[in-house]
Amino acid sequence: MSLIASGRTQTVTDIEAQTVLDEVRPARTAPHRRRASAKVEPFTVVSYACVSIFAVFCLVPLWMIVAGSFTDESALAANGYSFWPAPFSLAAYQLLFSGQSLVSGYVASLFITIVGTALSLSCTASLAWVIARRLPRVSRPLTIFAYIPMLFTGGLVPLYLLVTQVLDLSNSWFSVILPIMLAPFLIFVAVSFFRQLPEEILDSARMDGAGELRIFFQIVIPLSKPILAVLGLFYAVTYWNEWFMALLFISDPDKFPLQLILQNLISNVTNAATLPGASAAQAAAPVYQLRFAMTVMTIAPILFAYPFAQRFFVKGLTLGATKG
Repeated sequence: MSLIASGRTQTVTDIEAQTVLDEVRPARTAPHRRRASAKVEPFTVVSYACVSIFAVFCLVPLWMIVAGSFTDESALAANGYSFWPAPFSLAAYQLLFSGQSLVSGYVASLFITIVGTALSLSCTASLAWVIARRLPRVSRPLTIFAYIPMLFTGGLVPLYLLVTQVLDLSNSWFSVILPIMLAPFLIFVAVSFFRQLPEEILDSARMDGAGELRIFFQIVIPLSKPILAVLGLFYAVTYWNEWFMALLFISDPDKFPLQLILQNLISNVTNAATLPGASAAQAAAPVYQLRFAMTVMTIAPILFAYPFAQRFFVKGLTLGATKG
């Protein structure tokens, strides 16, 4: 009896000891695990350092442009670029906002950008979806139709005759929108994205009785937000920076977009300052400062709009790079 009791006592003691060891062991190994997980790899350090240096190279010129737009014209002419606006001056911005032309230019540019981006996204997504479906006797002709403009163009004179005489869009904002409404390269980017959508989801929708239009608007479009954000950003930047089409087809100063207004302003101020009989006020016009201010005014809306589409932009560019 005593041996059996002693054996049971030792067994219980061993179990208790093992329990204590199990409780103590994680507490001892936890700091070691934390130290191992907190170790930073050299590749991560080099990557962050390279990205930081590249960001500095990108931000320094931008900051110098902003600083130059607030620097007095005499200091810019004498010293050139500087990191700090000394002496501080608002002459260029006062000249830009002195009339109503800048406000009307913003209205025109916003209309062209918003309406043009919406129309371009609709047409690009629709055309790319039909091409991606590989429909017989439909997809191949549309593919050729979208591919030919990447190789050949009709020329400037046929384009001018088409817009002004056939379509009769002179002095209309749509004369700027329609000629650049479809970008062939972006069409094929959307096609490659649509072809990576899972066929099982589309087949399941068809078995439930959904038509092609319902599949496109209720399934394909919600799944394509990343690529649509990328296409929208590319189209928006193109429309916002477009001024040559406005120069060709718009002659009413009240309908000039912002870029054309600022281009004309810079040309007029520069020419007036270099004329032999220019007055003292014209000769003292802030030409260099006005160029910097014009750059700030044109890129500011895009810089403010980009952060809202950044996560979709990065996801849309990287999606489809690898499969698995």
